[in-house]
Amino acid sequence: MKYDEFIRHVQSVAQLNSREEAERATYATLETIKERIVGDEAKDLAAQLPQELGKYLHGREGENGQHFSMQEFITRVSGKEGVDPTAAAIHVRSIFVVLRNAVTPGEFEDFQANFSNDYAELFPISSSTSEVPT
Repeated sequence: MKYDEFIRHVQSVAQLNSREEAERATYATLETIKERIVGDEAKDLAAQLPQELGKYLHGREGENGQHFSMQEFITRVSGKEGVDPTAAAIHVRSIFVVLRNAVTPGEFEDFQANFSNDYAELFPISSSTSEVPT
């Protein structure tokens, strides 16, 4: 998936008003993912994304991820993005939907395995369910 397509999908799924909002939400989420998951897994995820997005996942190779709750994840994204936590949660979930479609199923499973069960509501339910609004 190319950069413009990724951002366009985020904007559509999250129902954001502008490309800039979609980019801000995406960058904030990817930076927080980088903090949360194992550095080498972040590198593997980055390898399947456009370079413009992958750069937000680099820099922690060889390091363990920080263990923090889903609520802390949302709080961090909220702060980076400059939106309230409810909006941040919607944006994160939307980005996870787009990520699922942007990387291989095996890579998405590896990515999701880095998160504890309390994150379940942020992840798409199944790959057979279309989450893009019509």
